[in-house]
Amino acid sequence: MKLLELTPAEVGFLAAPIAVPDGLAGRLDRALTDTLWARLRCPVRLERVDFPSLAVASVAPIWQIDPVLAALWLTRRLGGHYDAGQIPFVPVSLRATLDAVLAERWLDGPQAECPIALAWRLTADGAQATLGLHLPRGTGEMGRWARQTIGSRAP
Repeated sequence: MKLLELTPAEVGFLAAPIAVPDGLAGRLDRALTDTLWARLRCPVRLERVDFPSLAVASVAPIWQIDPVLAALWLTRRLGGHYDAGQIPFVPVSLRATLDAVLAERWLDGPQAECPIALAWRLTADGAQATLGLHLPRGTGEMGRWARQTIGSRAP
């Protein structure tokens, strides 16, 4: 089978440098969008929103997962389509997926200016939910947490 020649637009696209978002927040935006899109098997749009930080000191990140997102995750992972509603628990697989994405992005690059709290408005399959994240103040704790999280996923 003979492949067609690339068009000038395709050559230009492939030759262009890859735009890498700066900082943890930018890398995390892209990674969460890509991961949730793949796991939910539907288009996902994330928009960063303001989010107050918790007054609680912790040594690990704390996710605040909207019950709508938990229901969307469970429904889509079981092969259905979201039809409104909430569930009173967060599936372990959702939290594990979010932890893995965060740990990988944390270890991807330097964390010179790390935000303490991040949040996104998520839109997918007719659902709108909020996802919040509170990070520990110390980068040392986050580094240890990220290495432990990645290490615990190894076979």
